[in-house]
Order: sequence, then C-alpha cells, then structure tokens
Amino acid sequence: MEIDGHTKLVGLIAHPAGHSKSPALHNTAFDAAKLNARFLAFDVEPDQLAAAVQAIRAFKMLGASVSMPFKQAVIPLLDHLDQTAKLVGAVNTIVNHDGSLTGYTTDGIGFVDSLADNQVDLTGTTMTLAGIGGAGTPIAIQAALAGVQTLNVFNINDPSVANAKHIVQVINDQTTCHATFYPLEDQDQFQAAIAESDIYADATGLGMGKLIDQTLVDDPTWFHPDMTVFDTVYAPATTKLMTVAQHAQVAHIINGQGMLHNQGAAAFKLWTGVPMP
Repeated sequence: MEIDGHTKLVGLIAHPAGHSKSPALHNTAFDAAKLNARFLAFDVEPDQLAAAVQAIRAFKMLGASVSMPFKQAVIPLLDHLDQTAKLVGAVNTIVNHDGSLTGYTTDGIGFVDSLADNQVDLTGTTMTLAGIGGAGTPIAIQAALAGVQTLNVFNINDPSVANAKHIVQVINDQTTCHATFYPLEDQDQFQAAIAESDIYADATGLGMGKLIDQTLVDDPTWFHPDMTVFDTVYAPATTKLMTVAQHAQVAHIINGQGMLHNQGAAAFKLWTGVPMP
C-alpha cells in the first residue's frame, strides 16, 4: 500500500524502540488486509511520555503499542482502561476512539489464544504459574478470567514478590478463580502443585539468553502425560524446560511464539476492527 493523505498511523511508544519487530509484523498485516495504515517505532524519552500520548490524539492515530518502561506510567494519561488492564495495572495497547484513549493489555490474551490454538481449554482447570512479573501478571489475570478454577502462583523472594501476592489477592477478590501464592523456594510444594495441575506455565525468562541452559524443572517425573507445559520464551524455539517435558511425553508442549503473535493480533483487531491476516 502506498502512503498518501489518508494513511492512518499506529506507533510503538518505548525506550529503547529500535530493536522492535512490531513494525515488520503490523505493516505486513496492514498490506495483507489492504488497510491504508502504517506502523512506526518511536523511541520516547521518559520526560516526553505525556507529549507522545497527546500526539496520538493530535495526529488522529489509530492508537499505539506501549512497551517498557511505560506500561504502568502511561495509565494516568489515558481516559479509560479495559477490565484486564485495570486488574493487571499495566497497558500494552492504546486505542484512539475519536480522541478518547482506552488502554488494554493483550499479553494475557496472547497466552489464552495460544493455548486455544493448541486445543487447550482453560475452563475448570488447575494451573501452576512460575514467575509473576511482566509476562506472568497478565497471564495470571487472563487465565483467571478465561476459566481457570485453581491457580497456584510461585515466585522467588525478591522485590517482585509483593506484586505476586497483590495479583493473587486481586484474582481472589474479583474473579471466580481461587489463587494461592507459594514461595518458589519451597520445592516440595512446587512439585506437588505441578503434579496436580492440568497446565504448567513458566514466565520466569529462564531458558533464553545467558540463562539458556536453566530451567526450574529438570526432572521429567514432575510432569504427567495428560498435562500442558507452556514456556513464554520464544527464542530459542525449544527451551531446556520443553526438552524435559518432551522426555515426560506430556500432551501439549508450547513455546511463547504463539503468545507473541496472538497478542499482536489482538492489538491489530482493536485498532482496525478486523482480524489480523
């Protein structure tokens, strides 16, 4: 599609932003859907965040993606939040409705949709989640909203533990899911929880980068064949955790690539009203 006087703009608001793959993803999708729109990445200095958000209104943009370090800081600058964004306390997608800006978080939707793509239904299930930081928080909230009956949340005793306990309380207060916090240092409880789970999800970041050879579960006997093992890491495509799950011959082994694509697809639909091709 050629850029002309009617081309609509979507932007990434992040710092830094140059590494983002979002322009390639969304511009390819705009072309495939024959939509006259373009996606650009904007490296916004923290003291310019308010001006960047106001530009969404001034330029009549369709909206924006929001990445670190602005997922929480952007909230006071918006007019509305959807239910999940309120519960999570973070925004990764902004939609412009005639100058009124609504914040959404699609990371958890990406997780749930990735499971659905692999024929995994969360309704009535027991799930164990390790790590409840940037990825784990929306996963926990969206899983609870999607029908998980029992959620076991494990987190290490570091500054993020306060958020983990807060999110567990939010889930118990505002959803039908029963959530419980456990210290990840309690390995006996961790093993017992996994044994009783339909789904084990790891949102710790172990298995990539300098931690590529690490996993919280290195014994295949912790898993059982009827369960799903989900690793939010998408590079490498097969993590050490996934290899352990393969040895256990579990029913479904899923990496984070589908979650990444589906959260982007959810944002695309929010901006355009049409499914991402």
